[in-house]
Amino acid sequence: MPRPRPLSQEELDQLRAELGAGQQPTVWFTSAAVGVEAGRSGRVVDLGDPADGDFIQVRPTGSKDVLSFSATEVTMTKPERKKKAAGPRGGRAAASVAAAATPAPSVEAAVAPAAQEAPARPATAPPAPTRTTPPAPAGAPAAAPTSATAEPARSPARRGGRKPAEPPAVVVTLTSTSEGEWTVEVVTGKKRAVRGLSVGPGAVAQAARALHPEVSSAIETVLEAARERQRARVEQLQAELEAARRMLAELAE
Repeated sequence: MPRPRPLSQEELDQLRAELGAGQQPTVWFTSAAVGVEAGRSGRVVDLGDPADGDFIQVRPTGSKDVLSFSATEVTMTKPERKKKAAGPRGGRAAASVAAAATPAPSVEAAVAPAAQEAPARPATAPPAPTRTTPPAPAGAPAAAPTSATAEPARSPARRGGRKPAEPPAVVVTLTSTSEGEWTVEVVTGKKRAVRGLSVGPGAVAQAARALHPEVSSAIETVLEAARERQRARVEQLQAELEAARRMLAELAE
């Protein structure tokens, strides 16, 4: 059996493009996949760093778990379906034709000579026919062995199976400027999900009050310093406005 071909760089780029577009592309598991039946399909939910080995996050069809696989354990080529063997209906028809072609033994032929030689002797009852087990129809599945040497069923999971992939860690960073402006960044695992998103000071103050008192105190200190700077600026602008009004009044006279 040929070894499964790993996903090429072009196929990995195609998977990343479909994930970036909000899709979950379909892949199929190869014979190298551990804990999953070969030929089974699944949905790709995320792609990590190829240096990690099992960097392809896949949810198998019919399962809620997300498992990690390498590039040799999945393929984008849909496997061919196996041809089904002849069903029991065809086997029954063949058995019926074979039974019709074989003549059944005649009971009358066995007792006819005895009746001619001794007509006065009462006829004895014919022996009861012996029931035999008919042969299994062609194409029908063979019966399971019942002896103690029957091969035990193999467990589909090898090496204890795979554990569901753990959710990635999330890091949220708040940054303030000297003017009292705030931005937030969010990193999920190794992926930067949000970069430099502007957040109003009011929203930051409301979130700070719901956090630990030490965190709230540190953020409140920064917010209070920004308020003082804005008050000073307002007073300066008001003084400049008053000066401009006096100058305008003098010019009007």
